[in-house]
Amino acid sequence: MTMTITMRITKTPDCPISPRPRWALTALRGLAPVAAALLLVVMALVADLSAQVSDDNGVMNPNLVGAADLAGLVHMTAEIADGVIQRRPFLDMLELNTYLRDVLPADQRSELYVRLFVPIDLNTATDEDILAIPGVGSRMLHEFKEYRPYRAIEQFRREIGKYVDDDEIARLERYVVVRAE
Repeated sequence: MTMTITMRITKTPDCPISPRPRWALTALRGLAPVAAALLLVVMALVADLSAQVSDDNGVMNPNLVGAADLAGLVHMTAEIADGVIQRRPFLDMLELNTYLRDVLPADQRSELYVRLFVPIDLNTATDEDILAIPGVGSRMLHEFKEYRPYRAIEQFRREIGKYVDDDEIARLERYVVVRAE
């Protein structure tokens, strides 16, 4: 897209060269369609992005949740919650697990991850990331990877829905996102 702004400079008696005030209005009128188009593009991108992120359905992202909410989770003490907050951001579950494995045994971490999880990008997640999703084993790991690249969360629902029921799809969706490439 190209845009041309023209400005007329005219001589007036009190100043040999001065811009007329009308040039600003002309320029702004020319920008209005561009601004409107830009606004529509931004709105479309935001709508597209929100469509790609699954509903969390009660799973908290440790990068976003507050201390009070963290402290209310199973096996989470105020001290552990403070440690989570101090170590933010967690780029993936491996980072969160690295901290929590020093303060919680494996069985307690497994129970905690049902409600506290760093969402994984279906297109870039490692095997370890996918296997960190509560209840996911090697069979589902294979299925998750088989349908890459995912273009939208709806594709995940459709493809993984071939193997599990709607309730399980809804549960799995709490842990995943599809980010635009």
